[in-house]
Amino acid sequence: MGNIIFQGMLLGLTLATFFGFGPAFFALVQTSIHRGFVPAIWLAIGVFLNDLFMVVLCLMGAVQIITEPSNYFWFGLTSGCILIIFGLVTFHRKVVIEVPSPNELPIKVQGPAWFVYIAKGFFMNIVNPFIWIFWVGVVVGISARFGGDQKDLSYFFGATLAMVLMSDIAKAYLAYNIKRFLTARTIGFFNKFAGMGLIGFGTFLIGKVIVEAVFL
Repeated sequence: MGNIIFQGMLLGLTLATFFGFGPAFFALVQTSIHRGFVPAIWLAIGVFLNDLFMVVLCLMGAVQIITEPSNYFWFGLTSGCILIIFGLVTFHRKVVIEVPSPNELPIKVQGPAWFVYIAKGFFMNIVNPFIWIFWVGVVVGISARFGGDQKDLSYFFGATLAMVLMSDIAKAYLAYNIKRFLTARTIGFFNKFAGMGLIGFGTFLIGKVIVEAVFL
């Protein structure tokens, strides 16, 4: 069991390092800078719950509904538009300045309730068909490797998702701690950078599903 958990953690670390810089990453860092470390943790939990939801569905085979070609086009088109909207809102976000305090960045933002951050983290991943297809490939490959043993798969993916969650929290913590060294102008620039990143992901997603629908 220990070896299985270690392998799962290794996969989670690999995913967090090489594939952990999508739309959810931009939202996570921006939330940590603007809203604080705790709201960013709630957002990371939302992403974690979405990953858990996808893994369970993949193991059950229900994900075939999402990856059907007819559903994939509209799913991808809708999610691309949503990411672009998120990006536009982020790009035009205003930074409100108060009198500076000695120990923290002088930014005052009224934040929503904790469950809103969880819903946002969950929603940002669930509308992305690339995430679904990615988890289908991972789950199918790992399931074949362990011969479909449910106990081994539970340990493996439990360790994988726990490692991804811890890495997201670490990213949020890093962003929260470096914000004291940032000026309002720098954070405004980061807003534009994060917004362009989200817009870019959304545009790429829309373009990809259109190209596949026309030429494939």
